[in-house]
Order: sequence, then structure tokens, then C-alpha cells
Amino acid sequence: MTTVETVASLPPATVTALYRHPVKGLSAEPLAAVQLEAGAFFPGDRLYAVENGPCGFDPATPAYRPKTAFLMLMRDARLAGLDSRYDDASRELTLCLEGVEAARGNLATAEGCAEIEAFLTFYMGEEARGRLQLLTAPEGFRFTDSLRSGFISLLNLASVRDLAGHMGEAVDPRRFRMNLHLDGWAPGTELTLVGQTLAIGDARLAILKRTERCAAVNVNPDTAARDINVVKGLARAYGHTDCGVYARVVQAGRVAVGDAVRVV
Repeated sequence: MTTVETVASLPPATVTALYRHPVKGLSAEPLAAVQLEAGAFFPGDRLYAVENGPCGFDPATPAYRPKTAFLMLMRDARLAGLDSRYDDASRELTLCLEGVEAARGNLATAEGCAEIEAFLTFYMGEEARGRLQLLTAPEGFRFTDSLRSGFISLLNLASVRDLAGHMGEAVDPRRFRMNLHLDGWAPGTELTLVGQTLAIGDARLAILKRTERCAAVNVNPDTAARDINVVKGLARAYGHTDCGVYARVVQAGRVAVGDAVRVV
């Protein structure tokens, strides 16, 4: 267990990967670097969600809705079979299935959204509760699972490797759908850092809470199969289902793959 006395002596970790998920439930996009802003969400992350049946979301007065209101991996594993790419400048979303383009639409237009909605309604089949609708997050809002703390998510790769050892199975870190992947700390170190502040370049991130995992992590990001029970593996190995932490940006700065991560 990392104590207050040993926090200051922790060796620096390293940012090994950066990911965003422009559409909730769809595939991750790797980034080389990102500019974080104080009090803001991870850039380009959870900008859109696909409503699976009317949930009463009002963009004029946006409020948190449970993940079950949307297409999401915890219930809709078929989503992992799609490869999605989003272009910030054009706001165009492309969906590919087995390496072949299946749908493309400009999410700034009603016609473009309709193209994506029609394909997803067909693709999801009986899992769609009627015609699906693409929702756009208004300014200052994101479709995160935890609106009050889900600004930035961090994953300690040593914790994933330790879990894999306990389970006797390979565990792909992408299952956890986190923004920053870190390496260089002992397993579980990140869970002890709630209330601490991390320095990554000029940016400062305050650790807010541990991330409790749901059945979405049981879905293989490559095959879309529920092939291993990661949630049960966490509970058996550690007596809890937490893996990763949420953080808030308290000082703006650029973060890039290869940057050192220090507790300050």
C-alpha cells in the first residue's frame, strides 16, 4: 500500500498511450499528443452518444443519463465489431465492418446523422429498441459514465498485467476504455492517489476517484466476444472491482506519449 509518506518518493511513470472515444460505445482512437484545458473534459472524448429508445435528454438543459439509455458495450457487445473514425475538422464519422466501409456521415448535418443512425439500427438488429438516434453533447457536457468525475481517465498498465497474472489470461488494456495509459508504477498505485495531484509536462491533474468497472470490460475489443470475465477477476483477486482513476485538469498543458508523470 502506498502511504502519504511514500507518495513523494514514487518514481515517475510514463504516458505510453493516449486515447479518445468520440462516440460513446464505439472504438477508441489513439493520439500522439493532446492539449488539456483546466476544468475541461478530454478533447474529443464522448462527444456523441447513440440513444437506444427515448431517454428524455434535452440539449438545452443537458443532464446525466445512465449508460443504459445509450448503445454501450456493457450490453451491446456487437459494437466492438465496428471500427469508427471521426474527423474533427469535417465532423465526419466513418464506420467500417471487417475492414470495409459500411457507413459515413457528417454529424453536423441531419442527413449525415440519419446515415449513421440507419446503419446502426440495421446492424444492431434486435438489440435496437426502435430506430436509434445520434445525440450531440452541447458545450461543456460529455456523455461520460460519471459526469461529476469523468473528466479524464487514467489506467496503470502494471495493474492490468497484475490482473492478467491472477486470471491466467491476457487482458488487453483497451478493454478499459481509458484516456491515458501509464507505466512505471507498481500495481495498484493509482488507486491510492485519490486526493493527490499529478504533473504531466505543464498540466496538473487532480485525482478524484477510483473507477469501478462494469461488464463492458468483459468484451474483447478485437473480436466483440465476451470471452473473459474481467469484473469477476478483479473481485476475486482484490476484493473490489476498481481499475483506473478519474482526474480533473486543474492546470492546462500539453500531454504527449512519452511524457513523465509525477506526483506533486
